[in-house]
Amino acid sequence: MNELNSIPALLPVEIIERAKALNTTLIADAMDCNGVMDYKIKPVASGMKVVATAMTVNMRAGDNLILHQAIYSGREGYVLVADGKDHKANAYLGELMAGAANAVGLDGIVIDGLVRDKEALCELGLPVFAKGFTPSGPFKDGPGECNTTISCGGVTVHPGDLIIGDEDGVVVVSLDKIEEVFTKAEKKLVYEQKRLEEIAEYRRKRKQGDQEGSIEPSWLKSKKGISNLM
Repeated sequence: MNELNSIPALLPVEIIERAKALNTTLIADAMDCNGVMDYKIKPVASGMKVVATAMTVNMRAGDNLILHQAIYSGREGYVLVADGKDHKANAYLGELMAGAANAVGLDGIVIDGLVRDKEALCELGLPVFAKGFTPSGPFKDGPGECNTTISCGGVTVHPGDLIIGDEDGVVVVSLDKIEEVFTKAEKKLVYEQKRLEEIAEYRRKRKQGDQEGSIEPSWLKSKKGISNLM
């Protein structure tokens, strides 16, 4: 059976805007490295980023019928997150489907599997995250489900979850964790910005012959065994 369940509500604009000011590494640190998809799931082209609400797709291995149906029910603000069962014999998506997804306004597609038509996907610019490429096409027989709880890249994804993807990979933030995760990630962002400024200033002074002080972070000395490195 090919089942299309109700589309989840879009996340509020303010949530999306806060997420866009962060990145996957900050989010991953805030979640203690949980919610991070398999490292093989990467953007098909450099520079692709996505921050959007998840529509989930559960596919039979090697079959993309439900993915076709999900694309045409999608719209702006959503990213399709598809469980392709880590299947490697067939591509789930190519130029035509990506073009259709772009036309209906989808913000991106994340697939636990392979895609094809790499050159065309790169030129199109729609953020597509996958594990690689193969020219072999998929079956179109079903079954499949849309907007049910799935697993993608080893991470549980619910319809309506926040998805953030960039050059480093893809992370998933569940609805009930967003505020907690954002608070931690935003604090880490402030810390990292301050550290970058300190490092740049130290480098500037060193080049001028002033090497007084240290840029060693305060937490480092508190770690056991650090004296062994001195």
